[in-house]
Amino acid sequence: MAVSEYTRSYNSFSGVDIKATFGGKVIGELQGVSYSVTREKAPIYTMGSADPRSFSRGKRGIAGTLIFTIFDRSALLETFRGMDDKSGWFFAHDTDVQKRNEEDAKGDQVWQDINTDNTWQAAWYPDQIPPFDIVLTAANEYGQVAQMSLRGVEILNEGSGMSIDDIVTEQQMTFVAREINPWKASYNDVSSTKNWASSGGTSASAGN
Repeated sequence: MAVSEYTRSYNSFSGVDIKATFGGKVIGELQGVSYSVTREKAPIYTMGSADPRSFSRGKRGIAGTLIFTIFDRSALLETFRGMDDKSGWFFAHDTDVQKRNEEDAKGDQVWQDINTDNTWQAAWYPDQIPPFDIVLTAANEYGQVAQMSLRGVEILNEGSGMSIDDIVTEQQMTFVAREINPWKASYNDVSSTKNWASSGGTSASAGN
């Protein structure tokens, strides 16, 4: 299939072109993702000049926000609860599990070893979910594909609100991450088995 030169350049992606996977699972309720990268940099001054001589470099921080549409359940919690490998579960204290199950544990004393005093449970708060990766994959109508990822994401805060004026109920979460892999284009034409870059920008169709 012939590929036009114009379809392979000066293209971008919108939100409708992007799918998000959390821990390898597609999240359909996600409305938006935003992130920022900050780093400590301090000026170095010496006598004889009001201007900094140099800047020292310190720690880097990655943080962001997730926005979900609420249908009839928490998208993030239900996704990690349903994972077969239980990668979204955490090691919970028995007392926390008892409170969660609304059992009256008043006056009970746990005389058990630390290894038997905990149990693997599905998270009931997003901040209990172990670190996971967020991968954003974009594919537009011209066949261009790109991908970026956030590694080691940890949920910090969550919030939501409802009112008579809201048509849609949303849930916001803030997160921190260990690493960001920036957007990277894929030069594999989805309509052809040949590589556009290796073809020198010519048509990828057979016989050309």
